[in-house]
Amino acid sequence: MNTNPLKRLLLAATLLCASQASWAQEYPDNVYFNMGVHNDKGCDAKTNNCIAKRHPGDPADPLYPATWVSDWTMYRVTANYKNNPPPYSSPPSTLKPADYTVSQGTSYYDNDYVPADGDGSGAMMEHYEKYCLPIFPIKNNNYTCSFVSLGNKAYFLTYPEDRPKDMPACCMFSPMNHPPRRDFIKHLPYSAARSQHLDGSVQAYAVEIPVKPSPILFGYAFYKQATSDGAGLAPYQHPQSFYFSGDVSVANAPIVSQNYRNWRNEKPDPAKTWDQVAKMCPVNPPDCQLFNPPPSLKNGARPQWNQLSPTPQ
Repeated sequence: MNTNPLKRLLLAATLLCASQASWAQEYPDNVYFNMGVHNDKGCDAKTNNCIAKRHPGDPADPLYPATWVSDWTMYRVTANYKNNPPPYSSPPSTLKPADYTVSQGTSYYDNDYVPADGDGSGAMMEHYEKYCLPIFPIKNNNYTCSFVSLGNKAYFLTYPEDRPKDMPACCMFSPMNHPPRRDFIKHLPYSAARSQHLDGSVQAYAVEIPVKPSPILFGYAFYKQATSDGAGLAPYQHPQSFYFSGDVSVANAPIVSQNYRNWRNEKPDPAKTWDQVAKMCPVNPPDCQLFNPPPSLKNGARPQWNQLSPTPQ
């Protein structure tokens, strides 16, 4: 069975909810359980198993604005993270520079977007500049990539200036992976302990599952203090960071944190974001091979991507 981090999250979650036990056999390998953040697979509306319980004294859940754009700095933490967990400041004050690598990117979000094919709603693009997301067992992540969710479909894009040889410009990451909804944080448990980080200025959430070979972490932090993006705009709680566990088998990314900067309540330009999918993707893009790449890619070599077998079901 596939043992990528998202599948391991599913398997660990079955220990908490027996109704999910048949999920992995019922749905394709490229439909990922994620506590309801990106789809409702494995979630039961009757039991609300994908809605995190709130307790007396917990703060009210923050909301995303309907549209926004934000740059971010990504820290791939490789050492001293066990005693210094996220959320982190930027740069991480609890770590040494030798403990992490640094890269940059930008996220774009439009909750009200409707794709041309009418399949779902919402759009989000996460653009990784010169260093791709290290959650896959791939050694060389030094290339630019983007994840674009349009309604229910999510695509993975690479670019000619640094695309690995024979990797397609576009592949289908998942047919069921919509952008987080404005109220997505309801799916994640509130963490009082993590909310003490950064002098108590943040409101932190995290799904934490202690599975082997490495624990699974998926969390967000928002600033407690609501602020405005400009004159006449209502204040709201701005996100501070998105932190998660990456691949440890090859990419050496036990903890990754995307720390937001220059966050603004702004409508993304389709020409720079969503329109790339229509320009770069064929009508039926091939399935991505990111979680189960061939040994040649794991070792840093350049595979004949178009000759890979389909993703196992």
